[in-house]
Amino acid sequence: MLARVWSASIIGIDAVKVGVEVDVSGGLPGIVILGLPDSAIQESKERVKATLKNAGFAFPMRKIVINLTPADLRKEGPAFDLPISVGILAASEQVNADLLGDFLFLGEVSLDGSLRPVAGVLPIAATAKKMGITGLVVPIDNAQEAAVVEGLTVYGCKDIADVVDLLNNPKKYQPVKLNQTVETSQSTSLNLADLQDVKGQAHARRALEIAAAGGHNLIFVGPPGSGKTMLARRLSGILPPLSFPESLEVTRIHSVAGLLKNRGSLVRERPFRSPHHSASGPSLVGGGTFPRPGEISLSHRGVLFLDELTEFKRDVLEFLRQPLEDGFVTISRTKQSVTFPAQFTLVASTNPCPCGYYGDTIQGCTCSPRQREQYWAKLSGPLMDRIDLQVAVNRLKPEEITQQPTGEASKSVAERVEKAREKAVIRFQKEDLQCNAQMQSRHLQKWCELDDASRNLLEAAIRKLGLSARASDRILKVARTIADLAGDENLKPQHVAEAIQYRTIDRMQ
Repeated sequence: MLARVWSASIIGIDAVKVGVEVDVSGGLPGIVILGLPDSAIQESKERVKATLKNAGFAFPMRKIVINLTPADLRKEGPAFDLPISVGILAASEQVNADLLGDFLFLGEVSLDGSLRPVAGVLPIAATAKKMGITGLVVPIDNAQEAAVVEGLTVYGCKDIADVVDLLNNPKKYQPVKLNQTVETSQSTSLNLADLQDVKGQAHARRALEIAAAGGHNLIFVGPPGSGKTMLARRLSGILPPLSFPESLEVTRIHSVAGLLKNRGSLVRERPFRSPHHSASGPSLVGGGTFPRPGEISLSHRGVLFLDELTEFKRDVLEFLRQPLEDGFVTISRTKQSVTFPAQFTLVASTNPCPCGYYGDTIQGCTCSPRQREQYWAKLSGPLMDRIDLQVAVNRLKPEEITQQPTGEASKSVAERVEKAREKAVIRFQKEDLQCNAQMQSRHLQKWCELDDASRNLLEAAIRKLGLSARASDRILKVARTIADLAGDENLKPQHVAEAIQYRTIDRMQ
């Protein structure tokens, strides 16, 4: 007998509907899986066989042919365990097959019959709705994630016996409803570090506020112990909350990456990713035989923090150039090309030289000019052009170290940041932009018009610092954000002057 069950496969952060056709017929007992399955799907033959026997069902000792359609699409992962199990039961007439066309099945099975959660349920749920599938059957731990998609009936099952009972007696079961209480409690559970804990460093604190308000990339340069990492980790506390569309977008990425297990439904906090300096290029941009998002995509709509930037390999850092400019990354393989979103705020920190004390007023530098030149050679000019705010962070004076922190709390700074972001949202309501850092040349001509004094100031900075056209555009974007924080509609010389001050590395070289 032939049975057809619907499932889905992930491509990038989207999903493709997959048909699981199961034929049980005469012949020597055995299972054959067709349709470009990966090793995890091939292993499901023995896994499903043991699962059905241990769950109390009869496994047909006949020839079983399983075809995954479309046949030219590679399929991966254990999520096909459940649809294969249901297909075998339906083809052997152990379950009512009348409702199979109304449901899409996902889930990994354990040998005792229980269902284990899988990655990528949210994008699959969204695809199921578009395809006209009215119901989704998933492991209980994935139910809240799938329930985010409105207009889709979601059933969360603990084991294969629950799935069979659902198909045989659907009126006994109620669909899962999104638990708003859990969602809200999780969104406020993160204890973010507060700017109030930072002593001194008024210039760096101001740069953090500008970076948050405009979505600008930022690098702190200073000696060891000056507070670079401490400052960078407090950026998340002053960023505005994710909107619902942004939250949904971030959740899709984390779902594909398998980071949502036991985390509830939606990601409500802006991501903060901090990979080690030994990270490879594919780990940053994504990759693999079946491409998966890397750190830059996992930090989409959030912060990517690269501590000790000059310790990263130069070729790895060069991978960041295109995503920083375009806001996405495309990974090409022989048979497919996948695009992942990557609109993140880059925050980095580094020492000014190998010993760490070049320019320090307390301890002298022991590095030669040649050593400093080689040290900075790890950071290419095009990469540094894409970093809007380059800030020197000096070590605290003894009297500053011993005093109690008296800085402004993150909550107050966040209020100003949100007001500045609201100005940008109003400004870009007819454009596909979320913040000032995303503006292109045509936007700068419209919203960053300079008066004569401001233009003369910028031209002088370009000549003196040898700035590129891209770096000068970055200055205008920062000036626009500074004006928004000040509540000014037009750019003024003081806004441009302050933006120029945030080119520390240009002045050092």
